[in-house]
Amino acid sequence: MPQTIHRGIKALVDEANAEIETLSAAQAIEAAKSGDVVIVDIRDIREIEREGRIPGAFSCTRGMLEFWIDPQSPYAKPVFQQDKKFIFHCAGGLRSALAAKTAQDMGLKPVAHIGGGFAAWRDAGGPVEQWEPKKKG
Repeated sequence: MPQTIHRGIKALVDEANAEIETLSAAQAIEAAKSGDVVIVDIRDIREIEREGRIPGAFSCTRGMLEFWIDPQSPYAKPVFQQDKKFIFHCAGGLRSALAAKTAQDMGLKPVAHIGGGFAAWRDAGGPVEQWEPKKKG
C-alpha cells in the first residue's frame, strides 16, 4: 500500500518560514562582515566541493545539526555555544529554512536563514572560495 503524506515538504518549509527570520542574500552578505555572526553551511560535503563555500562558514551537515547544537550531546560543537547570531544556508533555501526552525525550536537564538541559499549569495556577489578536502595519509 502506498504511503499517504499529510504534510509534505512545501507545507513544512512554509511553516518554518512563517516562524523564522529570512535574510536576503544582500542582508546576509552585510551581516557576515560582523564578528557577531556565524554562517552555518548545512550542505553536503559534495555540494561544497562542487560549488565552493562562503569564506569562514562553519560546515554542519543537516544530519548532524541537532547533535552538534545540543550541549548535552557527545557530539556537541563549541561553535554553537557562542553568543552570536547563526545564519543557516543550503543550496537554495529550503533545507536551511528547516534547519533554522529546528535550531530555533531547540533554543538556539538568534537564528536566521538565507532566502535562496548559496545560489542567491553567489548571484548577489557574495564572496565564494573553493574548498578541497584534506588529503588522507
